[in-house]
Amino acid sequence: MKYPELICFDNVAANLAQFDCIIDVRSPAEFAVDHIPGAINCPVLNDEERIQVGTMYKQIGSFEAKRLGAGLIAMNIGRQLETKFQQQGKSWRPLIYCWRGGNRSGSMALIFSKIGWPVAQLQGGYKAYRQHVNASIPELATKTQWRVLCGTTGSGKSRLLNTLASLGEQVLDLEQLAQHRGSVLGDIPAEKQPSQKMFESRIWNVLKHADHERAIYVEAESKKVGNLRVPDAIMSMMRESDCVSIAMPMSERVNLLMEEYAHFVEDPQQLNHQLNFLSHLHGNEKINTWKKQALNGHITHVVQSLLEEHYDPAYTKSITRNFSKFDQAQQINQTGLSSADFELSAKQIIAHQQFIGNT
Repeated sequence: MKYPELICFDNVAANLAQFDCIIDVRSPAEFAVDHIPGAINCPVLNDEERIQVGTMYKQIGSFEAKRLGAGLIAMNIGRQLETKFQQQGKSWRPLIYCWRGGNRSGSMALIFSKIGWPVAQLQGGYKAYRQHVNASIPELATKTQWRVLCGTTGSGKSRLLNTLASLGEQVLDLEQLAQHRGSVLGDIPAEKQPSQKMFESRIWNVLKHADHERAIYVEAESKKVGNLRVPDAIMSMMRESDCVSIAMPMSERVNLLMEEYAHFVEDPQQLNHQLNFLSHLHGNEKINTWKKQALNGHITHVVQSLLEEHYDPAYTKSITRNFSKFDQAQQINQTGLSSADFELSAKQIIAHQQFIGNT
């Protein structure tokens, strides 16, 4: 076989593990927006160099830009050969890609092939990968046997999802992938949400590796998790799928939220800032009352009031309207917050799913 081998992503998507390394040669800024799951970033042009070459291309001409770019690319590839790939043996097989599968990935692939490595270059580059993700998510969503965990805010859906995963069940944790807890108060301190493209890549990667003969558990979500939009095909399938309804006593729901939102307890000003986003729903008078209570150390009362006056009414209004099989949901009474409590609930859900599968 002649190397570098030009490969179509559709032909390797199901078996990326055949490559010893997936190398994204785009700039760090491009890589940060999104990349093929598992890829490492080995830029042949860094962010500043890419801008420099692009500016020269527009202002002076393609020949001068290519000459400058070639020198920078050769220097950067040489540095990476000395630092990152010096220990790789003759049979090491990397897959290399850039934005469109052109000069940047082609340069590294050519040099690697001349060394003797059986290198593959991704035809169409990252752009082809994105086209594959966009086309395959609806297909994967349709193939999936969804089981949707429903329940009011603070009923332990995320913890139950994690417990199901620990017991070997398949889960799609949209909030974890989106780095957000899914409500107006859901920002996670010191964590920035990924880009929309990265969010979709993470979803695709989970569904691609799933066994579609088995159920995948997912938490009921609105169309957006923070600033990110759940793909329409997934939302559509979730809303038509079997549900599990989780109930938990109000006192335990408050305790759970006090644990999960400890940053608001430590810094009530953060909570008060987020409460501003509810002013259009509850009016300034009520928001100011909650703010004063928070600053006076009565956050437990604020949390319970938010549940009773904001989250629970919104949940009741939306759940039956949006999830067509909610009225047939399996009922789970989650009585406590211990690991044993969540494991008991998870085992009840699994047993019910096995019973359905056998009938």
